[in-house]
Amino acid sequence: MTEIDVRQKVLAANAAAAEALRNAFREAGTLVVNLISSPGSGKTTLLEATARALRDRLRLGALDGDIATERDAERLRRQGIPARQILTGGACHLDARQIEKALAEENGRLSGLDVLFIENVGNLICPTSYDLGEDFKVVLLSVTEGDDKPFKYPAIFARAAVTVVTKADLLEHVDFDLDAVREQVAALNPSGTFLTTSSRTGAGMAGWFALLEKSLAGKRESLAPAVR
Repeated sequence: MTEIDVRQKVLAANAAAAEALRNAFREAGTLVVNLISSPGSGKTTLLEATARALRDRLRLGALDGDIATERDAERLRRQGIPARQILTGGACHLDARQIEKALAEENGRLSGLDVLFIENVGNLICPTSYDLGEDFKVVLLSVTEGDDKPFKYPAIFARAAVTVVTKADLLEHVDFDLDAVREQVAALNPSGTFLTTSSRTGAGMAGWFALLEKSLAGKRESLAPAVR
C-alpha cells in the first residue's frame, strides 16, 4: 500500500510539473517531441539527420537524457543546434522536473525554439508513464531489434502518436517482418502514424520531416488567437 501511495505521489508531482511545462511551451509556440526507444535504436542519428535537413528553416534544440557521458548532446551540437545533456545518475527515464531544471540552467539558450526534441533515456518501459509536457511521444524501433517488440512492450506503442522504424537500409540483412510490425502497431494504436526510415540513406526521412513541420504548423494555427 505504501509503495502504491509513493508512486502515485511521484506521478502526481510529475503531472503538475509537466502541465506547467506544457503551458510554457504553448505560450512560446514550441512543438515538443519526446523520443523513446531501446538503446541503440538510432534516436541521436535520426536527430542529427533532422538537424542537417531543417536547421536552416526551423529553430531546433534538444535535451538528451542518459545515465552517463555528454556524447549525444555533443553530437547534436556539432550539427549546429543547441543541446543539453541531462545525466540521470542511473535513473531509467527523464521526468518533468529534470526538464524544468535543465531549461532553467540553460538561461534562455533553449527558448524561442520552433521544435524541442527530448531524447529520453534508452528504455521501452520506464519513460512511458512520465509526461514531460510534450505534444506527443515518438517510439523508435530499429530493424535490428526484432519484429516482436510492439506486443512485448504494448504500453509505449499504444501511447506514442508516432512509431518510427529505423535502419530500414538493413532490412535485407536481418530477419524483420515489417508488415507484422505495422499490424501490431495498428492493433495497439489504430490512430497512430507509422513511418519507416533510414537516416543513413535518407529513405523515408521526407515523411518524418513533413510530420514535424505539419505538427508545428497545426500547433501554431491552434494557438494563433492567443499568440496575437
